[in-house]
Amino acid sequence: MAQFTDKDRERIRKELIEAGHTLFAQFGFDRTRVSDITEEVGIGTSTFYQFFDSKEELYLVVLTSEREQLFEHLETAVAEMKTPQAEAEMILRTTLEQVRSNPLIRRLFVEGEIRRIDEQLDGTNYDDATSTGGGNDTDIISEDNTCTNPDAGSKADFRVLPQPEEWVARDDVRIDNPDIVRGLLRSLLFVTQAQNTPVVLNETYDEVEEALIDTVVTGLFADQSMTSSDDHSR
Repeated sequence: MAQFTDKDRERIRKELIEAGHTLFAQFGFDRTRVSDITEEVGIGTSTFYQFFDSKEELYLVVLTSEREQLFEHLETAVAEMKTPQAEAEMILRTTLEQVRSNPLIRRLFVEGEIRRIDEQLDGTNYDDATSTGGGNDTDIISEDNTCTNPDAGSKADFRVLPQPEEWVARDDVRIDNPDIVRGLLRSLLFVTQAQNTPVVLNETYDEVEEALIDTVVTGLFADQSMTSSDDHSR
């Protein structure tokens, strides 16, 4: 078994995550082999298992890292918003754009990849592990279930955005259950699945998405005025 210094281990682990990110994004989990990842890094396949117990564990780390970056971006963007309506609109627009453009975010939020991988890793029923339950796995806004070591590949860290609780507490939302608000925002992401299908013609998709955002945001809040710019350029 190859011996590495702490510095080498840190470097190789980082390179494995970066290679995994690139290959998982391009080919998906099933079509990416451990040997493909190790070839990119320049190490033997057996050496991979000094850093990760399985391909599933590496994939979970990649997905969790991708989600963390999205949340950091959302938190920065939302902090600049002046009203709950603008917060909701920013969350939806940003996440929809990411789902459309980033294959890992799409697999994470829409295709439920993290549920499948997490259950394979430890046999946990994913719905039992998240207090909001129901439906999709990585809620844009979910209850906070934190593992002691996310990189270990046991339970992922379910980071939250607190806006739904804050909106409900301030009576800004017509719905008094924050879990329903979460579900409403989360379900809108699935419109991206209709793009380039007979359900929504490609030339009308942008207008359909825009109309859905407007309908949800203006219908969700007691004050129906939209607060962001009329120019919703992407």
